[in-house]
Amino acid sequence: MILGGLRFLLSVFAVALLAAAATPSAAQDKDGLGDLKLPDISGYARSHRDAPLAAGNGGEVTLSAQLVDKGADITRGIVWRVFKPEPDAKGKLPMVASAHGGTAVLTLEPGSYLVHAAYGRAGATKRITVGHEAKRESLVLDAGGLKLDAVLSGGQRIPPDKLRFSIYEGKAGADGDRALIIPDVKPNTVIRLNAGTYHVVSTYGATNAVIRSDIRVEAGKLTEATVEHHAAEVTMKLVREAGGEAIADTSWSVLNESGDPIKEAVGAYAPMVLAEGDYTVIAKNRDRIYQKDFSVEAGKNEEVEVIASEATAVDPDEGAD
Repeated sequence: MILGGLRFLLSVFAVALLAAAATPSAAQDKDGLGDLKLPDISGYARSHRDAPLAAGNGGEVTLSAQLVDKGADITRGIVWRVFKPEPDAKGKLPMVASAHGGTAVLTLEPGSYLVHAAYGRAGATKRITVGHEAKRESLVLDAGGLKLDAVLSGGQRIPPDKLRFSIYEGKAGADGDRALIIPDVKPNTVIRLNAGTYHVVSTYGATNAVIRSDIRVEAGKLTEATVEHHAAEVTMKLVREAGGEAIADTSWSVLNESGDPIKEAVGAYAPMVLAEGDYTVIAKNRDRIYQKDFSVEAGKNEEVEVIASEATAVDPDEGAD
């Protein structure tokens, strides 16, 4: 009896729930969500898109770039940046979108923009107008590649870790200096540049083995340039006899043919790269100073021994009262 009464009550309760679900409540809105409270989504998940979200009436713009006019589209390595053409309160152009890779598709609000495409050190800027219809914009970079290397006389290879290049603008400024574009370029590295003539400085070692040259970069082409150094690696040591052990705690100074100091070092050995020519080395150990004249021949690496018993010795106290 009691069990039958419970079954009846449960049935009535289920029918009441079904009726409530089928009948709209005064608290429910037209979407059937009632007073359901959702968290502020923007406070939990921030958009990381490079391009701004479409504003309903935004236009889609496809951006592509070529090295030369009517050339193939560049498929990777481009950095796209889109700016508003009017500067802000700080005098800077606000950036509204960016993209990386090759061809980029952006959705922008209708209006005027400045688009910049950077491809390595090459770049181009174009003003575009965005409307409601999808459109395509193309930028011609007028750019090429430059790959640099250097050898010694006779084609002898130079250790890559001792060779560096610096690329400057081709034309000097009013003060006679050239603007540095890229420093510390490793050999056989492809550098993307706008077409034009550049002043390249090749440095072998860290002393005076320097070669300068003007190199022309052609649009759409890879220019490979190899310069020739007339230099050699020289290691100096102070010894008591020929072939003897190097004396520690020695200070070194190397003078060029004009007597100007070009390199200083401290230690038992003084390794350095020197351009071809005549030099004087001065070795100081304790209270004695020794010097020796020597010559550097291009491509001929050698040791220069300053023999204490044979080199010219100068007593710093000599002639003192």
